[in-house]
Amino acid sequence: MPATAGAVPARGRRVARVALRTVQVLLALFYAFASALPKLIAHPSAAESFDRLGWGSAGMYSIGLLELAGAVALLIPVLQSVAAMGLGALMVGAFIVQLTVFDGQYAATPLLLIVPLAVIAWARRGHNAELLRLVRRQG
Repeated sequence: MPATAGAVPARGRRVARVALRTVQVLLALFYAFASALPKLIAHPSAAESFDRLGWGSAGMYSIGLLELAGAVALLIPVLQSVAAMGLGALMVGAFIVQLTVFDGQYAATPLLLIVPLAVIAWARRGHNAELLRLVRRQG
């Protein structure tokens, strides 16, 4: 019986790792295809939103590139935590924009996305020291 009891926590950790990785992949797909792509191809809905903001195409392409970079970085182990923090910061900005410019029409979306991003940033925080070592080694 003790051998089984010891296996449960290991299995639980494995399930948690797989679940977290699945969430990361789903978020990466969302940010790449549902969020960044419309901006990067200047889909009329995205262009209209950024024109309404007064940011124009430069702002639209910039945000699209940041989202695409974050999506890719969510899949690279050493960048996962930093990517989640960066995308979380974008979502804070998106929330503020939704409230102030778009009358809160879709304000819940960025808030809902912040939750799994915060979990990823926390769970993968151990990679930050590794990333710092790599950056210092290059400098």
